[in-house]
Amino acid sequence: MSAFRHDTEPLSPYQLGATLYMPATRTDIDQVVLNNKVPGLSSLVICLEDAILAERIPAAIQNVSHILTRIGRATPTQASTRPLVFIRPRHPEMARWLIEHLDLSQVHGFVLPKFTLASLDEWAELLEPTSLYWMPTLESIEVFDSLEMQQLAKTLAQHPLRERILAIRIGGNDLMNLLSLRRQRNLTLYQTPLAQVIQNLVCQFAPRDFSLTAPVCEIIDDPALLAAELEQDITHGLVGKTAIHPSQVQRINRALMVNSQEHQDALNILNASQAVFQAHGAMCEPATQHRWAERVLIRARYYGISDAEPQYTTPPLPQQPPQGVLNY
Repeated sequence: MSAFRHDTEPLSPYQLGATLYMPATRTDIDQVVLNNKVPGLSSLVICLEDAILAERIPAAIQNVSHILTRIGRATPTQASTRPLVFIRPRHPEMARWLIEHLDLSQVHGFVLPKFTLASLDEWAELLEPTSLYWMPTLESIEVFDSLEMQQLAKTLAQHPLRERILAIRIGGNDLMNLLSLRRQRNLTLYQTPLAQVIQNLVCQFAPRDFSLTAPVCEIIDDPALLAAELEQDITHGLVGKTAIHPSQVQRINRALMVNSQEHQDALNILNASQAVFQAHGAMCEPATQHRWAERVLIRARYYGISDAEPQYTTPPLPQQPPQGVLNY
């Protein structure tokens, strides 16, 4: 079956924004893709891995086939405004079956679960004949090994299919599980042992021009906690964030906007005729800040510019457990 797309321009990781994960058993995914059921959504992942019980896999795959068929019948208007669509298979064997048996021409790429240096060759051999983008997810025990991550980053940077890697995803919940931990309701991930892990991944992959996306904030009824975590995501240079509930999408996209002060600083840095100058009470040095400035302008292109002044939050205080359950 077809696994080839015909996009006229390469994708940018900044097009991802809030990436909504949806279990492959949901029957309304085509409505989300075609009918703006989740306003502001720019990308989604149809999950055939952890979100699906093993015994439901055959039904889930059949559902994916029906969904892709319906997406393929989109009107020109629907096709031009639809979010990016990715599939997260359970393992390479499932991915191979999907490529051989389903029409994936409506799919932009695969999210590669539990991705490691050891699995790279298998994924590359499988995906090389297609035009699908990769989003490897770092969520296995190897992530805690700095030398392993250094070697993975070096190898991917030199890989012949490097341009097919749209972004590196950080699997926060799987990494916390390996530590036998679960996030406390009043803490961001940056107040857990994952802070050091995220910092190390940024330091290994970002200098080699890979974009990384932020783990999910599974506390879905505390906007203040999500806002505090998003602030740290952006401070660490992460370009998007996994969402597991529609209510998170607009909040994530708003946080990714560039405030007007940052935007002006970026313009000044990239157009400067001086080696060093002052703006908004801070030193600007184009030689050392041009990469930051370039990324700010790319963010502004995709998410817009906010007139709000920069806000610097403090970690939220402990709160009472929520009453009731949010259903989605």
